[in-house]
Amino acid sequence: MQLTPRYGPDPVIVLQGRSSEVAAPAVAQRRRLVGIVESFGDDEWNHPSRCEGWTNRDVVSHLDSTNGFWGFSIRAGLEGEPTRFLETFDPVATPAELVAAQRDVPNAELLESFRLSSERLTTLIDDLEESDWSELAEAPPGHLTISAVVHHALWDSWVHERDMLLPLGEEPVVDPSEVATALWYAAALSPAFATTRASAQSGSLGMTVTDPDLSLIASIDNRVTVRGVESVDPGEVDLHLTGDGTELLEMLSMRRPIAQPVPESAAWILDGLAEVFDQ
Repeated sequence: MQLTPRYGPDPVIVLQGRSSEVAAPAVAQRRRLVGIVESFGDDEWNHPSRCEGWTNRDVVSHLDSTNGFWGFSIRAGLEGEPTRFLETFDPVATPAELVAAQRDVPNAELLESFRLSSERLTTLIDDLEESDWSELAEAPPGHLTISAVVHHALWDSWVHERDMLLPLGEEPVVDPSEVATALWYAAALSPAFATTRASAQSGSLGMTVTDPDLSLIASIDNRVTVRGVESVDPGEVDLHLTGDGTELLEMLSMRRPIAQPVPESAAWILDGLAEVFDQ
């Protein structure tokens, strides 16, 4: 299904109070992932991932291309001209086509490309000034602050790290700062996609998270505003999710079923990501 990004000065996702905090976990996760991929032998490269029809090699190829996109998007945002590259983007068909086009590239060449694109992106993130984080750049939901764009990049890479390692029988690193940062964004993503498709209602999602300890509320109207709170009153939100941070991220990222009761009236809050990926 083709994306319907919201462009312009009114971002569909607002992460209240979030700015440069995303830099350290985003950089650390990507550099760790490069080290993981550098350790792959032929068996690991060719092993099926959790992404349907993709090997680990295909996932690396996909991440290499997204590294390039994130860098391109952020640099354009810093120049005051955020891109509109994703207006005709199909998040199912287009990545598959890009991956298929790289299947004849030798593993060593792909690894070097991934290493270089990761380093260019992490260097760009490291070099951002405090004022840069509020500039607008492009992500799949549309024009967001650069801070929110980097949140999206971390969430995506964190999920794909697990997509490769779990089928290998390896236990991925669970860093609390990475999980918390990804949860801030994951709380907003599905309702944001629903909002950009004009299928959303007004509502709210509360999350009470353990490991790491975190309480968030996402308020949804014509945008999704996520804020940190001391605690969530279940009676004041339309949907309240609780539990371990990694498990909640897996559920919000469509890697495992939602293992909690979801009122029928609030199901749309979690459906946006699945709709975009035709699931």
